[in-house]
Amino acid sequence: MQLNIGFVSTRFAGTDGVTLEASKWAEVLESNHHRCFWFAGELDHDADCSYLMPEAHFQSEANTWINDRVIGRRERKPNVTQAIHDQRASLKAHLHRFIKRFNINLLVVENALTIPMQVPLGLALTETIAETQIPTICHHHDFYWERVRFTVNGVSDYLRMAFPPNLPNIQHVVINSEAREQLALRTGIASVIVPNVLDFDQPPYVATEGPLRFRRSIGLRDDDRIILQPTRIVQRKGIEHAIELVKALDDPRCKLVISHEAGDEGFEYAEWLKEYACEHQVDLRLVTTRISDPLRADQADSLAPSLWDVYPFADFITYPSLQEGFGNAFIEAIYFRKPMMVNRYAIFVRDIEPLGFDLALMDGYLSKKTVQLVKEILSNPQRRKAMVDRNYAIARQHYSYTILRERLSVMLRSLFGDAVAHLAAAPDVQTHPEVLDIAPYEMDYQRFNCQDCERLAAR
Repeated sequence: MQLNIGFVSTRFAGTDGVTLEASKWAEVLESNHHRCFWFAGELDHDADCSYLMPEAHFQSEANTWINDRVIGRRERKPNVTQAIHDQRASLKAHLHRFIKRFNINLLVVENALTIPMQVPLGLALTETIAETQIPTICHHHDFYWERVRFTVNGVSDYLRMAFPPNLPNIQHVVINSEAREQLALRTGIASVIVPNVLDFDQPPYVATEGPLRFRRSIGLRDDDRIILQPTRIVQRKGIEHAIELVKALDDPRCKLVISHEAGDEGFEYAEWLKEYACEHQVDLRLVTTRISDPLRADQADSLAPSLWDVYPFADFITYPSLQEGFGNAFIEAIYFRKPMMVNRYAIFVRDIEPLGFDLALMDGYLSKKTVQLVKEILSNPQRRKAMVDRNYAIARQHYSYTILRERLSVMLRSLFGDAVAHLAAAPDVQTHPEVLDIAPYEMDYQRFNCQDCERLAAR
């Protein structure tokens, strides 16, 4: 039995963790002849397999108006309740049309029933799943109780109802053991852990021309060292520690490059980082062109870089996050055999660190010992190779597509029985074509260093 699978979220575009993991799931499912379709408020998928509904985006005008009146407030006015239900009714009608248009057999809800950035969509999904009894997998990346910003809210009744809903036709998936325990404790819902994964059985192909091309695109010289922060610019990523590390390395060749844009949680933190980099006399490059999803073959475009065009050419990865649901950038760095510095965030300590990865670690602050280790790694090729090879072998065992196929197969069998075959590995294929053009990418970036201090201070 081949399934028509409908992925639903607020956004499937760019390189945020939800979008990337959904692409990986779709890649595994489509390689087994299932068909995937997409419903969201922002999409970069082809129109013939997607249903764009701008009202479903977490930054839509109507949803922003609602969030401003329910997040950080304990009460909810009647007109806000009415606005929520007006949006819920509209979104539910479109979800029913999506299911009918593409003859959807299975829904995969990506974080839209987990974190209440779009309350009306969560309510609409819950009612749609209950009304249709369509088999559903809810893929939960981070729950509202994990975020301080949702501690005080005026929608606690809706959170209990839909974030997430407890319905018999839903299989729940979480990405770490703490989330599984808290979900069971708070709601009584059982779940399966599916960690973030990559295809470690097929190492990435890196074209020799690429390093020169990417460096030219962001104004770097051939001998500069790229210290890459491969995350969105949000406060919980702890990017100020990356700036402190580059300052402590005291090497003018070291340039800090942030590959993902700001905006999901405002721009105030990004502006502060620019000033912080100037104060520390750190050369900071912000890539302001949206980096595309590397797992999407339909986005192959030599003029626009994907995430896979960025990682291979970094000399070192910084990942000083204060909080993560899992950590996509962590396994991406390992996939490209890059050394990295990691802050010991809670999920890392519990689920990842015990596996024995070889890393430069910090524990909430940047110590001289950590800085010295990073210097050693950058200056010692043998030490660096031993580190990244060990990490790759560990990740291949624990975070490969094999794990994803096995756990998806179990869930599909529980929902459809023997009608759905066990998911098999795809044939070995080269998914990263050779880059022959070394002209700079068509991409924008911003540069900030100590010369910009006076200009920033005058704002």
